[in-house]
Amino acid sequence: MSRDLRLPMLNRVLITGNLTQDPEVRYIPSGAAVANLRLASNRRYKDVTSGEWKDDTCYVNVVAWRQLAERCGDSLHKGSPVLVEGRLQSRSWEADDGQRRSTIEIVADRIQFLERTRSGEEAPAYAGAGSGPAEPGGEPGGSPGEGLPADDLPF
Repeated sequence: MSRDLRLPMLNRVLITGNLTQDPEVRYIPSGAAVANLRLASNRRYKDVTSGEWKDDTCYVNVVAWRQLAERCGDSLHKGSPVLVEGRLQSRSWEADDGQRRSTIEIVADRIQFLERTRSGEEAPAYAGAGSGPAEPGGEPGGSPGEGLPADDLPF
């Protein structure tokens, strides 16, 4: 008797960072909103050989859909700190120059706006109304827990 030894698959991402530009919100033919966000996530570490502190920045593309996309467009701007929860997605397309391009991006299920309000309270978390294209096979084109205390953010 053969046993199925395959492990269950898990595709979850949790990342904090700051937006490197204002969200780009547009609408696909079905009317669903899609927002493209560019996130910079910083990491500070001590170099083992030199003993010096170094900074490393990872840039990540994030895609939000529907109501979540609209809220990002209304509330976020360049420099906004966010916590994104979602899944990794790879996609490819043919660029204007005829070259085949590909990217790996995060499709957001939830985005926590970490910017403090005027009253000093954190902005609410927003969960997406589903992820992915509203139309079967449709792809977005174009460029590719609770809030954390401000002291704990890695940037």
